[in-house]
Parts: sequence; C-alpha cells; structure tokens
Amino acid sequence: MFVCICNGVTDSQIRQAAANGCREMSELTMRTGCGATCGSCMDMATGLLDAYHARAAAPTIDLPLIATAA
Repeated sequence: MFVCICNGVTDSQIRQAAANGCREMSELTMRTGCGATCGSCMDMATGLLDAYHARAAAPTIDLPLIATAA
C-alpha cells in the first residue's frame, strides 16, 4: 500500500529501508523521499519503522527447547 502518495513510497519500501538499517524518519526521508512534500504520511511511516524494529528486537523462542520441556 502507498504510505507517501506525494512521492510514491510504499509500506514495502519502508520495511526494506528498515531492514537495511534505517531507524529514523529523517533518514527514511533522505533514502526514499517519504514525508518530504506534505508530511501527512510521517506518522504512519514512523509507526512502520518502529514496528519493524520492535519485531526485530523481540526475543525468539527456540522451539526444540520447548518440545523437550514438555
């Protein structure tokens, strides 16, 4: 879905930028142009960046360990 209509930036592009190390909205704007024109997309774009990094930082569960505990 398009997040920044003005510059044609999609949610996939924002997630890809986050996967490539982008953490701040200012950096996302420099990389993609997102938020550079009217700014109405900035809240959603920031939310996508934050959500990506929160999922990346979440601890993973080692399933074989759980299976042996049962």
